[in-house]
Amino acid sequence: MARPRKCRKVCSLPENYGFAPMKGIDDENRVVMAVDEYETIRLIDLVGYTQEECAAQMHIARTTVQGIYNEARKKLADALVNGKVLYIEGGDFALCEGESVLCGKKCEKFCCKKRKMENIPKEM
Repeated sequence: MARPRKCRKVCSLPENYGFAPMKGIDDENRVVMAVDEYETIRLIDLVGYTQEECAAQMHIARTTVQGIYNEARKKLADALVNGKVLYIEGGDFALCEGESVLCGKKCEKFCCKKRKMENIPKEM
């Protein structure tokens, strides 16, 4: 029996829900990145957190962060190298309701019911 998934805390939803190559948008040939994958890229690559710090921020294990991060990097590479449209949507996550030192918000308190971000307008 598989372990139940822990809540993956996300500080805020992305401002942009997708990116497209400058040359020939082919919506059929696309890559979909989940919100928790986006959050690991943001925390590790943009903010400069270690995987341990990222795991603490998201309230999940470091090994889980490592797996999410590796998948996110593969998706980014596929979109960049192969000129695919990248959408950021879906996934199970908990959006924090407080503030955090990390993102200028206090993230100590967050709603632990899992959310699915679906049907987001795809504006590019």
